Amino acid sequence: MKNISLILNGVLLVAVAVLYYLHFAPKNNVEASQTDSAPADLKIAYINSDTVLKYYDYFNVNRQKLEEKGKKMDQEFRNRAQSLQNDISAYQRNLGSMTIGQAKTVEEDLGKRQQNLQLYQRSLEQEIMNEQSKMNEDLYRKITSFLKDYGQQKGLDAVLKYDPTSDLLYGGEALDITKDVISGLNESYKAETSQTKPKADSTKTKK
Repeated sequence: MKNISLILNGVLLVAVAVLYYLHFAPKNNVEASQTDSAPADLKIAYINSDTVLKYYDYFNVNRQKLEEKGKKMDQEFRNRAQSLQNDISAYQRNLGSMTIGQAKTVEEDLGKRQQNLQLYQRSLEQEIMNEQSKMNEDLYRKITSFLKDYGQQKGLDAVLKYDPTSDLLYGGEALDITKDVISGLNESYKAETSQTKPKADSTKTKK
């Protein structure tokens, strides 16, 4: 399933598109003429998106799950395809001993199975794409939600994304909040997963 493998590889390319701007409304009806000087007072920080994804537990855990599911789907498809190929080979070997009617019946059956296999392949690809899309949406929501809270706490006006494809060509170390963001994201994810773990059954009879 070459297509599924390509889709899985796309997770990294799509997921790195993490960009969020934080804007705070001016207080006390500030006149437009006064806001002209605002950019000089902006507090800006940036994150290295590649590093965030590399060390963000949520992304790594869910990417691994998606890859494992893709491998399982790929194997299931290969098994079906191999079974069909075996039957095609058997048909070709035995063609000389079949009547025209028998050969026609087998050919029709093999043709239907081939069509079903193609439909099955497309359904697997669509399922992987849907799960990938959901993971990317969740990833974007989690990171931007965290950055919004973080930016408000730190008094930041904007958080930029830095990677080889971004427009940020240079940023001083003082503006780099990547480590803080990774730490905060993983703490939030740890708290989230601990809440979803099943609690011990308190109804069990004590001995």
